[in-house]
Parts: sequence; structure tokens; C-alpha cells
Amino acid sequence: MPTMNKIRTARSRFSDWRRPGGPGPAGSLTVLRVAVTAFFAMDGFVFAGWVVRIPEVKAQVGAAPAALGLALLGVSGGAVATMTVTGRLCRRFGNHPVTIGCGLVLALGVALPPLTHSAAALGCVLLVFGAGYGGLNVAMNAAAVDLVVALRRPVMPGFHAAYSFGGLAGAALGGLLAPHLSPERHLLLLAAVALAITVAAGRVLLRHPLPAAGPAPAAAPDGPRTRTDGGEAWRNVRWLVVTLGLVAMCDSYGEGAMADWGTLHLSGDLGAGAGLAAAGYAVFALAMAIGRLAGSAALERFGRTRVLVVGALAASAGMLVAALAPVTWLVIAGYAVTGLGIANIFPAAIARAGTLGGANGVALASTFGYGGMLLGPPAIGFIAQGAGLPVALTTVAALAAVAALIAFAVRGADRGGGVGRGGGTARTPEG
Repeated sequence: MPTMNKIRTARSRFSDWRRPGGPGPAGSLTVLRVAVTAFFAMDGFVFAGWVVRIPEVKAQVGAAPAALGLALLGVSGGAVATMTVTGRLCRRFGNHPVTIGCGLVLALGVALPPLTHSAAALGCVLLVFGAGYGGLNVAMNAAAVDLVVALRRPVMPGFHAAYSFGGLAGAALGGLLAPHLSPERHLLLLAAVALAITVAAGRVLLRHPLPAAGPAPAAAPDGPRTRTDGGEAWRNVRWLVVTLGLVAMCDSYGEGAMADWGTLHLSGDLGAGAGLAAAGYAVFALAMAIGRLAGSAALERFGRTRVLVVGALAASAGMLVAALAPVTWLVIAGYAVTGLGIANIFPAAIARAGTLGGANGVALASTFGYGGMLLGPPAIGFIAQGAGLPVALTTVAALAAVAALIAFAVRGADRGGGVGRGGGTARTPEG
């Protein structure tokens, strides 16, 4: 009888170990995936909430447009500067602790802008906010790459879908609260929400270290299983990580351009009302979020190269229509196709950069990628001043086509030849 009880107990423990929600490795991965997803959603939610209150903060500071423009560059400067060092911090302290630390900086930083009363002070606090934003993007993407490897599935688009939906929620809530709450109270509320999510999700990250992953399966559809954080192997893959960063940059150039100029194109060039113009960008953002929800399934079925190339070509065609069509509904349709097309380019490129180069790869490719988001709006403005906004927006289509060419050109370059967690060589056939 005691022997039978021991057998039943052993079977029960084995079942718990195998159950996705149980205490074993599968359960840990599920819990970790939820926690990392929460960080992505929080990041988009906080950033969008800040963006919708920029006009009031600008009015409060009361500086000249040029001074305000320089102050707002604090977000970009802080983000890019932090991205360059976050990879090293992740290698030294681990992806999970750095994710938590950057989440805390972001949460505290978003509450500071309404407390300033000069352009100089605003620029300083936005450096802090940008540092949290940039560092969190590198650290949480590195943590997400670890999960992609451990799960052996191309789930990176799902994390970025959480960012997109978090941004939509943050913008919608900001629009609802703007008539009723001052920027100070609104952004303080965002800070409280971000702190709560960071503490709750951070505890999960600290309690559930990522289980060691075995060798990659022979047919990994997203090709994710080469990994190195330094040394000669990193030098061997650096050029490919830079190439993936260029693909991400071409994608994020379009995202930045659409955020700043998509609405102006509808209102200024086609005479759309404010509501319809805002709806045009909302359609783009929603299409991108939906595309990311379907991204994992698309990567599993078609492989990374097909998703990148077809997506980039679709974005190029959609943006050509959006930039040159004379009818409002065609422009909005073009925005939707563009959003669907670019949805998975950035996540797929960053995921592959991370599986090739670990935190170093994520940091380097992210710096290129977010650099494109910073380059897009001013470049569009400069071209629009001389040639008009419709012509300027065709550069988004051109760079999307460039991304397709790059992705196709390097389609076989990363098959194998990388270093896995255990230091051995891992071959990853292209899906």
C-alpha cells in the first residue's frame, strides 16, 4: 500500500511538471511570458499617455518652438544613449533585473515633465524618461528573445502586439482624461500604474529564472537558435546583426513618419476633418497591432524571410497608395495595408538579432531600429518643405522596399554557424 501511494505521488508530480500552468519548466515559461508581455504593454501604455499630453506640457513651459523642439529631443537622446550600454548591463546583471530597473526609471520619469517650467528643465527630465524607455526596450526585448529560444516558437510578434495595444489603450485613456485631469495628475496616475505593473511582473521575473534550453529543433520556423554574448563568435555575427538593424530601421522610419505626419497628410493635403484625420492614424495603428497578433502563426507557417519580404513589399505598396491617392478612403486603406505590412518586420528582425548576439545583438539592432524612428519625422519634414508631403511620404515606401531587398539578400546568411547557450554550434535552417 505505501508503494502504491508513492507511485500515485510520483505520477501527480510528473503531471504537475508537464502541465503548462504547473510548477515545472513549462509552467515557469508560461508565467514568464505573461510577465514579459506585461512589461511590453506597460511600455506602450506609458509612452502613449505621455504623447497625448505633450501639447499641455508645451504650453506650461512656454518656450520658443526651437527651444521646445530641443527639449523634446531629450527623450530620443536619453533612449539612444541608454540603448548603447543596456546590452552590457544585461550581460553583467541579467536581463530580468535590468528590465525591472529600467521599468522603475520609466515609471518615475513619466511623472516629471509636468513639474517643469522651462525648456531646459523639461529637456533634463525627458533625458531621464528617455533613458528608462530606451533601456526597457532593450532589456525586455532581450528577455523576450530568451523566451523565444526556450519556447522554440517565434512568439516575438505577440510581445510587440502587447506594446501596440498598450499604446492604443494609453492614447484612448489619455483622450478621455485630458478634459478632466491636469497633465500632472494624469501622468502621476500613469506612473502609479507603471510602478504597480513593474513590481508585480518584476517579482515574477525574479522568482522564475529562465530554465536552461536544450538544443534547437531541426526545423525551427523562425530560425531562432544561435546565440552569443561576446568574444570571437560575436564578432563573426556582428555584420549580420547590423544588417538586421538596418531592416528594423527601415521599418521604424515608417512608424515614426506615420505617427507624426499621417494625420497631417489627411487634413492638410486632402482636407479631411480632424476626426477623420485622427481615425486614419488609428486605422494604421490598429492594423499593425492586429498584424502582430497573427505574427507568430505567420512566422511558423511561412518562415522569417517570407514574412519580412512580403510584409515589407505590402507596406511599400500600401504607402505608395496612401501618399499619392487623391481620395481619402483610399489613403486610409493604404494606411491599413501599411500597418499590416510593417507589423512584424521590427519584431522579427530584433528577435533574430537577439538569438544571434544575445543582449549585445538586441542592443545594437534596437539602436539602429529606434534611430530610424527618430530619423523619420525630421526627414519627412525636410523633404516636405521642398517637394510637398505626398512626395516626402513616398520615402516610407522606398525604405520598405529596401528592407525587403535586404531581407531577401541575407536570407541564407544566418543558417547555422552561431553559438548556443552551451557554447556549441547550432544550425538553424531558414523557414
